[in-house]
Amino acid sequence: MSDNQPVLLFDGECNLCNGLVQFIITHDKKKLFYFATLQSEIGKNALSNATKSNTKVPESLILLYKGRFFVKSSAAIHTAKLLGGFWQLFFAAILVPAFLRDGVYNFISRNRYKWFGKQNECIIPTPELKERFLN
Repeated sequence: MSDNQPVLLFDGECNLCNGLVQFIITHDKKKLFYFATLQSEIGKNALSNATKSNTKVPESLILLYKGRFFVKSSAAIHTAKLLGGFWQLFFAAILVPAFLRDGVYNFISRNRYKWFGKQNECIIPTPELKERFLN
C-alpha cells in the first residue's frame, strides 16, 4: 500500500458508517480504498497523529490520502471524488463553505447512533475483502 492509496477510517460500531463502507466497497471498481476502524490500533495511531497536527478530528470519518487528513464533510466529498464516475460530481459540494457543510455533517454525526443504531462489535470483512481492511 502506498500514500497514493486512500485509507478511510470509520467508526466500526456505527451502523451508518458501516453502511457507508459497504457502499464504497460496492462502488470502488478500481479497489482503490483501504479501510480501518477508529477502534483499531491503526485508527488510534492515525487519530493521535492527526491530533498532533492540530487538526480537530471527528470520531466518525477520516480520509488519509497522499499524506493529508481529510475530516468531516471534506472526507466525504474527497471520497466521492475518488470513487469516480457519477459520484465525483458530488465534489462540487466543495464550493459550499466548510462551516455550512460541517454543520450538516456534525448534526448527522451527533445523531447517527440514535437514527441508525450502534453495533457492539466492529465489522468483520469477508475473506475476499480482508486484504482491504488494515485492522
